Amino acid sequence: MKQIEFFEIISPCIGVCQSGPKGFCVGCFRSREERVHWINLEQDVQSKIIKACAARKKRAQATHKNKIKKSTTETSPQLGFSDDSFTQNKP
Repeated sequence: MKQIEFFEIISPCIGVCQSGPKGFCVGCFRSREERVHWINLEQDVQSKIIKACAARKKRAQATHKNKIKKSTTETSPQLGFSDDSFTQNKP
């Protein structure tokens, strides 16, 4: 039994409309098919797509965060040196 939706589900489009490396829009995280057919989809399907987009966005942000964290730990923050020989106190 389908639940009745009282309000129209608004498109998650934010006007960026560019495909990312996995084929999802970098703005709303919908696939091309989801974007093309959005107007014709039933509200329960639109709701599932919104939830999937939120999960995709969360994964993309976590991946981006991990890439940044990895790139900043590969070198020392001081002048890009990989060891601490310049910062140690010498007699």
